[in-house]
Amino acid sequence: MKFILKLSMLCVSFLLQAQTGTIKGLVVDKQSEIPLPGATIELLNQEKSTGVITDENGYFTLSNVPLGRQTIRINYVGYEPITLPDLGVTSGKDVVVNVSLTEAYGELEAVVLTAGTNKERAVNKLAAISARQFSMEEATRFSGGRSDVGRLAANFAGVSSPDDSRNDIVVRGNSPSGLLWRLEGIPIPSPNHYSSFGTTGSPVSALNTNMLKNSDFITSAFPAEYGNAIGGVFDLGFRKGNTDDYEFTVQAGVFTGIEAMAEGPLGKKNGSFLVAGRYSLISLVSGGGTSATPNYSDISYNIDLGTGTLGNISLFGVIGNSDIEFLGDEIEKDDLFAAEDENSFVKSSFNVFGLNHRITIGKKSYLKTVAAISSSGNNYTEDRFIDKDTPNERIIKYTESDSKNNRITASTLFNSKLNKHITLRTGVIFENLKLKSFLKDRDEQPDLNNDGDPDLFTFRDTDESLNLFQPYIQGRFRLSKKLTLNAGVHAQYSSLNSQFVIEPRGALNYKIAPKHNLSLGYGIHHQTIPLPILFLNENVNGELVQTNKNLDFTRSEHYVFGYDVKLAKSWRAKAEIYYQNITKAAVEPFPSSYSSLTEGADFEFNNNVFSLKNEGKGYNQGIELTVEKFFSNGFYGLLTSSFFESKYKGSDGIERNTPFNNEYVTNLLAGKEITVGKAKKNVLFFDTRFSISGGRYYTPINLEASQQTGFEVLLEDQAFSKQYDNYMRWDFKVGFKMNSKRKKQSHQFFVDIQNLTNKKNIFERRYNRLTNDINRIDQIGLFPDVGYRFQF
Repeated sequence: MKFILKLSMLCVSFLLQAQTGTIKGLVVDKQSEIPLPGATIELLNQEKSTGVITDENGYFTLSNVPLGRQTIRINYVGYEPITLPDLGVTSGKDVVVNVSLTEAYGELEAVVLTAGTNKERAVNKLAAISARQFSMEEATRFSGGRSDVGRLAANFAGVSSPDDSRNDIVVRGNSPSGLLWRLEGIPIPSPNHYSSFGTTGSPVSALNTNMLKNSDFITSAFPAEYGNAIGGVFDLGFRKGNTDDYEFTVQAGVFTGIEAMAEGPLGKKNGSFLVAGRYSLISLVSGGGTSATPNYSDISYNIDLGTGTLGNISLFGVIGNSDIEFLGDEIEKDDLFAAEDENSFVKSSFNVFGLNHRITIGKKSYLKTVAAISSSGNNYTEDRFIDKDTPNERIIKYTESDSKNNRITASTLFNSKLNKHITLRTGVIFENLKLKSFLKDRDEQPDLNNDGDPDLFTFRDTDESLNLFQPYIQGRFRLSKKLTLNAGVHAQYSSLNSQFVIEPRGALNYKIAPKHNLSLGYGIHHQTIPLPILFLNENVNGELVQTNKNLDFTRSEHYVFGYDVKLAKSWRAKAEIYYQNITKAAVEPFPSSYSSLTEGADFEFNNNVFSLKNEGKGYNQGIELTVEKFFSNGFYGLLTSSFFESKYKGSDGIERNTPFNNEYVTNLLAGKEITVGKAKKNVLFFDTRFSISGGRYYTPINLEASQQTGFEVLLEDQAFSKQYDNYMRWDFKVGFKMNSKRKKQSHQFFVDIQNLTNKKNIFERRYNRLTNDINRIDQIGLFPDVGYRFQF
């Protein structure tokens, strides 16, 4: 703390004069997304009024804006004016805002869009309930977030992630495998480094938050354009580069690594480029739950070729690679990912290459088409020591796994604002998924060849492809000044076994008073059984047969009721009650506790479940509360609490807890900015986060059977009957932002102390093959994340 204060005093001494910055952006119609030329933008709270108007393409630039928090107001004839307060203007980078104006239904009303109000309104105008917008600023601001959008989402109501080692997202009791990731409007594989085949989370994100524009996170009752998911949607997009000036960012952080980013204008049609690359700081990341050294890198880009007679064309992509080696002689006994009697080697990749085309049709419609090739790969090899540290020590190949999931995706949508009351959107998403995967493992296998070791059995050896076809139509209907209906239908077809489903969706919003809103939401959703389960091999009379291949979609029905109230100028409260009924989950053909709804709780999927049937059931129900103080007067606060129940039934018909039934989650976040220096243009900031939740449910270990077999045996008849202790963590962050005496430079330093109290949160109970006992493995203790950013 003393170091930060001394550093801030030193930086203040360098500030010789007050500087200015730039606010720029685009103003569009909210429903048609067509630019609005001639809109007026006024800079408020200044001695002399300053304003500009948007050009013929809807763009504006406010120059010579004083540094610090500034407020602008946007007006356009026939539209509801809005005010955007507390925009952070710095000397190192332009502030870019994209503003959507709503055509007035009747008499005009001035609308103040606080930062928080804007977040509550999803970017997707058809996402009317259980949806929240988040910004790049939030992803980097909150303490303990590691600049990871997955960890950012864990602060929102309805989301739990009591696992320091991974960014898995548990939404309202659903498995993380139920989450849909989208980038630029298309489904993508898990965008993470070290992601296992079929999972959606990992220790390190491959998405660079500096590349992201404001995006949406939706927890249930998704609009009709989203499909093949039952547990949440992350709908992300890349921002455009600066269209007027060249800007550069260099930064370094313990978890994000070393990063360089460049952006600037391209061509003469308002085009731009944005490119960023990251590489892990291998000497500093030992706080990730292992003593092994991770190596990862990624490159992200968004090349906007500008707008011409053929419309707007852009190219976007992510290239990510990672590897790590766990060597038994160097592994600590409480390592989260490996054991002392193993040498294991992991390689993974994540890639997306996409083309985005958008063309305006008439004055109120547009057609958007996205085509992309994406892939995710994972290679894992494990060598295990037998009779370790004895004269008979030897090593055998224990596990071999290699999986490659390639996708060809095309999406097209047509959006038309028929009038100020009705907006329609229709489209189709096509995916070709090609899976090439094999898995050989000795775990829990007999010794049929009598060589003294478990046999190396081939659980998966497949080279398959399937097509998913998802058409949809939806609309937004302003029935009155107070009542709005969003409704649509989504359909889904799989070529694997000719499955076809139709899914109605709808949400109703009613403004019962100027500061009070009620919402109702309903939707039917389906999702394919995870691919690692679909393509498992079963030994049938000496032949390997994929007995799960013909499984149907899992079905989910969502019901949501919400109430939203604006408590004061910068305060809002929101409550939602929900019920989710799940059917057609995959269960075993004989009485057992297994269900596909419990998959995703571990790093890998179950390899010993065959001939499954779609006869499983489950439900999630709960209530959520959010109280938020939007950023104003240098302060923000966020309180979210969720109380929920997550249950399932296997083929034995017994109702059990899912492993995701934490029962409650509460997060409290707050932050304060203090302007310092003679000109009050530099900022000292503090952020803190406190999180507490119920412990995860787990299946107890049968110690006697484990000692006899030499591997971990669980008491399956007591599945998820025991609960770990409550999870609790406190993070604290302090930093300093300095605007240089030069016009286009700024610096930022921070120290983020994660798990400030060094709380010993349990990770799992694990059978130790070497000691024939059960070990308690704890999560990550106190760990400092340090970062620096230079923008110019």
